[in-house]
Amino acid sequence: MVVVYDGVDALDVAGPVEVLAVASRLLGRPAYSLTVAAARRGRVETFSGLPLEADADLRSVGHRFDTLLVPGGADAGADGLVEPVVPADVVEAVRLLAPRARRVASVCTGAHILAAAGLLDGRRATTHWATASQLQSEHPRVRVDAEPIFVRDGHVWTSAGLSSGVDLALALVADDHGDDVARAVARWLVVYLRRPGGQSQYSVALAREATRPGPVREVQHWLADNLAEDLSVPALARRASMSVRHFSRLFAQETGSTPAEYVAMSRLEAARRLLERDDLTMEAVARTCGYGSVDALQRAFRAGGTTPSRHRAQFRSAVRPEPAQVRGA
Repeated sequence: MVVVYDGVDALDVAGPVEVLAVASRLLGRPAYSLTVAAARRGRVETFSGLPLEADADLRSVGHRFDTLLVPGGADAGADGLVEPVVPADVVEAVRLLAPRARRVASVCTGAHILAAAGLLDGRRATTHWATASQLQSEHPRVRVDAEPIFVRDGHVWTSAGLSSGVDLALALVADDHGDDVARAVARWLVVYLRRPGGQSQYSVALAREATRPGPVREVQHWLADNLAEDLSVPALARRASMSVRHFSRLFAQETGSTPAEYVAMSRLEAARRLLERDDLTMEAVARTCGYGSVDALQRAFRAGGTTPSRHRAQFRSAVRPEPAQVRGA
């Protein structure tokens, strides 16, 4: 069952639904039966203006079902920041429906609806990186992790922004029908075979361009081309011609992360790119990206739930996937 409401993001709905529909087609049987439910049956306006049609009323659903999927919706708040759409009637309906589902999942800011319904208390969860801090501050009992593409904690799944709903749905298919089916669906949709949940949703390059012109952005641009240099906070502050205290405060204010966190993310993102695109040795990747050793490189990847070798195998194979056989059952 897919929950929709005015302001829901069309991609949050369509991406997972297409994955499940293709899985049914490739399996040769209706592996997934779709119900689109809203507070009231009928037309729903998405964020983009594309209309959807709800064929069920959330309040009238009395039967048990397999999966409750809650897509996200967001708008620009008064301060220009992203504001999740969290309708009170949808929150209450989700709270009542969740016990009837085998599993519950959200896409993007749909995690805010799950949290408001009390379904994420005590659980690890993710959401769109732009609203992760808000989710944590409003729901302190949730262990928010803004880094992964998706997170599974027991029977509750949450995913990051927008297109990561496809990754989540592929993971659901793999959980239901095996990796071969998920790989076949991914090839059909011409997407990555399946990004692992631990892959970062955060793009350092996008964050760099979002910073206003000034000394912080200049440091960010220099840093991107000099990852093997001394990138300690004092060294970066000297480059910006600021005191360490003032630089650290300004950097956090403009980027939303500390200088040390930003350096770590920059090095890790660069290492991922090299592993995906080049045949460099692990020693060369570690040296180029400013890690002191291969051990340090491995520790950085293990913190995200993978290893450099596993990441290379996953994404190099995703470029040239082997055919998979899918049989109906």
